Formats: sequence, structure tokens, C-alpha cells
Amino acid sequence: MATKSIPDSNIYHLISNNNKASFNYNIEDVIETGIVLTGSEIKSLRNYKTNITDSHAIVENEEVFLHNLHINEYIEANRYNHYPKRPKKLLLHKNQIRKLIGTFKKKNIALIPLKIYFNHRNIVKILLSIATGKKNHDKRAAIKERDIERSLRRGME
Repeated sequence: MATKSIPDSNIYHLISNNNKASFNYNIEDVIETGIVLTGSEIKSLRNYKTNITDSHAIVENEEVFLHNLHINEYIEANRYNHYPKRPKKLLLHKNQIRKLIGTFKKKNIALIPLKIYFNHRNIVKILLSIATGKKNHDKRAAIKERDIERSLRRGME
């Protein structure tokens, strides 16, 4: 699936970053998506009250939903508050959803959010990655390579 890479200049205010995703998954492709949120969720995001480390997206009935995205309740919303872990609908074009369904049929794929941010028009966007899970030996090899690079940099200084 060939999609354009999202430049970092499009990210105006970074809300949350999923650092564990690159360690636990092999990221194959990246898609920028919109998200349907309520008013109290937006206000909570403006206060940086979110956690995306355990979240993932699922395609259901040709719609994409983000599960386990935790957005804390907005204190001043009182009884009009939202449920913190409710499934949130992602906004994608139909042809993008059909391509995702096609890749799901071919191989074991996970949709993992990498970043949540406000773009230059103050609209909440999610950088969604198409990824495959890493095995434990791949993770150990990555840790070993990182330690070797770190020791080489220390030796040069």
C-alpha cells in the first residue's frame, strides 16, 4: 500500500506519542486519519490528558474504530462528560478502508496509532501505522544493537 509519508511540519501541537509501537511492531506504512470526538474529549486533549500505548484500531462493517484510547474525563464537564475508553470512529476515505481490508486478508496486520496531534488548523489527527508484531528474538536483537551503538558512541567521546 503506497501512501504519502506525513511530514513533521504538519504536526502543530503533539498531544501524545506512542514510543512502544516502534519497539513492539514492524511499521510498514503510515496513514493520517481524522477522529470523531465529543466536546469534553477535545477539551481534555487540549490539556494533554491521554494515553495511547495500549490502543489499536479495528475495521468493522467498512468503518474503522479505535479501541482502548484512554482520554481522561474533563473535570469541568460534570454530567456531560464522556466515557474515557469508548471506541472512537476514525475518518478515512472508502478506498483507504478497502485497501486496509485487502491487506488484512493477505497477512496478519495490526493498526497501531503512533501519534495524536493538532494540525495547523487545530483539528485532531491520528498517525495510524500498519504494522506486524515483532517476535521476542527480534526485540532482543534490537536491544543488543542499541546497546552496541551506545557503547561505540561512548568510546568515541
